[in-house]
Amino acid sequence: MPFLYGIRVNNSEIKIYFGDITKLNVDAIVNAANSLMIMGGGVAGAIKKAGGDIIEKEAMKQAPVPVGSAIYTTAGKLNVKYVIHTPTMERPAMRINQENVRKAIRAALKVAEALEDVFSLAIPALGTGVGGVSKKNAAEIMINEILTFIKGGTKLREIILCDINKDQCNEFIKVLELVKDL
Repeated sequence: MPFLYGIRVNNSEIKIYFGDITKLNVDAIVNAANSLMIMGGGVAGAIKKAGGDIIEKEAMKQAPVPVGSAIYTTAGKLNVKYVIHTPTMERPAMRINQENVRKAIRAALKVAEALEDVFSLAIPALGTGVGGVSKKNAAEIMINEILTFIKGGTKLREIILCDINKDQCNEFIKVLELVKDL
């Protein structure tokens, strides 16, 4: 999978990859979820297809999960330990606002930090599909929240932003290039 860009912040690296998040070899991946934990389309659908129905079944047992909270499940057939499900919307296919992206990324990072054996995490763009948040705004919010999280101290050594949309990856890179010297 193509590595595009990366920076080091404290003891952590933020990296950008172009491709399918389900193919990464990391400790956990993030699912851009809805509160009902129905894994229909987009990233959720891809995770369910690659990892199996067990992921959705496990997640739905914990539903509803409010925006601003996140849960984790096993990863089925995926080559990761966990799937962290972080809702950006209450119901499938809802339009959302940017604050939902902020709440979702924070919740996912907190769950990853709490899992003792998670040191690498892959996150797709949150809210940019049916949620309707612009690629640029999602990139800015997500990277700013990740930087705040890292600067507060974390055991996470690698945070990968991964997307199958090249334009989204380019937006992640633009934001990282702006902050790399701060």
